[in-house]
Amino acid sequence: MSNNKLWISALGLDIGLKRVGIAGCDGTGLIATGITTLVRSSFDRDVAYLRELVRERRVQILVAGLPYSLNGELGAQARQVQKYANRIARALEIPLEYVDERLTSVEAEELMKTQGISPSQNKGAIDRKAAALILQQWLDERRQNISALPNP
Repeated sequence: MSNNKLWISALGLDIGLKRVGIAGCDGTGLIATGITTLVRSSFDRDVAYLRELVRERRVQILVAGLPYSLNGELGAQARQVQKYANRIARALEIPLEYVDERLTSVEAEELMKTQGISPSQNKGAIDRKAAALILQQWLDERRQNISALPNP
């Protein structure tokens, strides 16, 4: 299978009540990087902003982190994320997949601390880093699933 068939342009989303961390992947589909943080305002403004990113980056799929509770259940926060993500995906007319994002924000904060960055003063950076972790997990799982397919 050629790399062209593996490559896909995706946006990773870390959806919160106030902000949405956004990450994209490189041209090879191997590495996720935080792009920006969207401060949520009206739904229409959020969609317009994301629509422009989707157009610029030729995005084919959205990957949203789903905050399962530690016992693996979908709580109120996860249902809010699903509702928002589904509305965004419908408005953009683009497919949506979810990734279990338990503890990605904690992991993002820890990464920032090791880089000497104060998480409390950089909430937007945490959101971007968490979105990158979400998208990286999806890219890694996708690559593993594709490599497990039998060669024709």
